[in-house]
Amino acid sequence: MTTQTLSPTTRSTIRRGKERAQADRSALYAVLDAGLICHLAFVAGPGAGAPVVIPTGYGRDGDTLYVHGSTGAASLRAAAAGAEVCVNVTLLDGIVYSRAVFHHSVNYRSATVHGVARQLTDRDAKLAALAVITNHLAPGSWDYAREPSKQELAKTAVLALDLGEAAVKVRTGPPVEDADDLVPERNGETWAGVLPLCHTWGEPLPCPELPRDVEVPGHVTARPGPYRQETRDSDG
Repeated sequence: MTTQTLSPTTRSTIRRGKERAQADRSALYAVLDAGLICHLAFVAGPGAGAPVVIPTGYGRDGDTLYVHGSTGAASLRAAAAGAEVCVNVTLLDGIVYSRAVFHHSVNYRSATVHGVARQLTDRDAKLAALAVITNHLAPGSWDYAREPSKQELAKTAVLALDLGEAAVKVRTGPPVEDADDLVPERNGETWAGVLPLCHTWGEPLPCPELPRDVEVPGHVTARPGPYRQETRDSDG
């Protein structure tokens, strides 16, 4: 695991709740590797344009993040044309209940990446990136299922975004309370704490057109139950 630190820029520097910023690049990798869906944001349109946010699957290979979509999507064409983009992945780990509504919060891990995406046009590079995305969302599927045909590959746009400009923010632990709210005589009967959120995979549902004798492959059944693990140490 790398111990390289993040190098914040003006726009990637966390100012609000800066005590929750994570400086090590391994924290960025951990959030991206734990998530499944990212939100790709950019400004599209003439002049000042309008903000656009797209939820999409992704995959990480080293310090490069890959996203893909249809070549017919105007949104991806705009991002591929050199527009500044911003990608966010947020993992919700729990709801934080305080003795005061003002201090209710959430425990989360969040990574935000800024930069200019580049479109991959080389066939081998596109296939390699699609393998990364596929195996991130559905591990083992790239070698199990049919690869994209020439026509399918032509219809698919793949964007690569460097992870050089990024920020990570994490909140863990119990609520942060005002001293007055901790007086038993005032809020002694008010419950406070954390309700953890844990996602689990269900039983695989076969395609209706699948023959009855086709078993669920090992790379599907091998996926662990919980795919989110809440960080339980407190940040104060």
